[in-house]
Amino acid sequence: GSSLEEDVVEINDGSSYLRGEQYCANREYGERGGERRENREDCHANRVRMAELGDDAIAEATSKKVITREEWEKRLNDVKIRKEDMNKLVMNFLVTEGYVEAAEKFQMESGTEPDIDLATITDRMAVKKAVQSGNVEDAIEKVNDLNPEILDTNPQLFFHLQQQRLIELIRNGKIEEALEFAQEELAPRGEENQSFLEELERTVSLLAFEDVSNCPVGELLDISQRLKTASEVNAAILTSQSHEKDPKLPSLLKMLIWAQNQLDEKAAYPRINDLSNATLEDPTV
Repeated sequence: GSSLEEDVVEINDGSSYLRGEQYCANREYGERGGERRENREDCHANRVRMAELGDDAIAEATSKKVITREEWEKRLNDVKIRKEDMNKLVMNFLVTEGYVEAAEKFQMESGTEPDIDLATITDRMAVKKAVQSGNVEDAIEKVNDLNPEILDTNPQLFFHLQQQRLIELIRNGKIEEALEFAQEELAPRGEENQSFLEELERTVSLLAFEDVSNCPVGELLDISQRLKTASEVNAAILTSQSHEKDPKLPSLLKMLIWAQNQLDEKAAYPRINDLSNATLEDPTV
């Protein structure tokens, strides 16, 4: 029904409408695109600023303060430590490690009193020496003479002593006696404790090798194993006497190493690299 002119007008109006919508869309897209461009520019600027700050932070972190030997020694000398406290540290080490004669001499020279009876050190060292020489039965008897509760209340220590006794039997080639001892004394304890069972199996495996140098657990026959067991017994006796099982001096040296490692991150200074001579070594920058 409509005329050609009306149809043209309608088409033109529709086209105009479409062009208007497209214009608005293009404008809106352009504005948003501009926003995105601005956002990208802002992000880039922020990254640049962050990078600059990062470089400053890195520079600040890597620039350590340098402390000269003269300044460092002055600081160390300003720290006052009483001679009495130093003497107590030395006495604590001698007593804990069992150096009876040295402790007695140091007591006379410095007037420093030990915190335990020196006579008990002799008994403790007798136990320690018995284990170190492989006389485990003698060591167990001496421990029981000192205090029967030590082994009664410490099943792990008693097992390790019995394990050491088994090791000594194997070392001396007493194979049948070793097997019988393992079955009668250690196997029942292994049934009650998984870790004991694993240690027993490791020890018995020594019997499978004629040449223990090729044995994966050959270290059990090393003297270091005796020393390890002796140290464990020594610590248990000290604990039973209400004494610290470890000397204080090694703990302080570990603390020194830790403190130096912390300080290394912030400063270059004369540090002690060899604890055996305590020599200050100049910093490397």
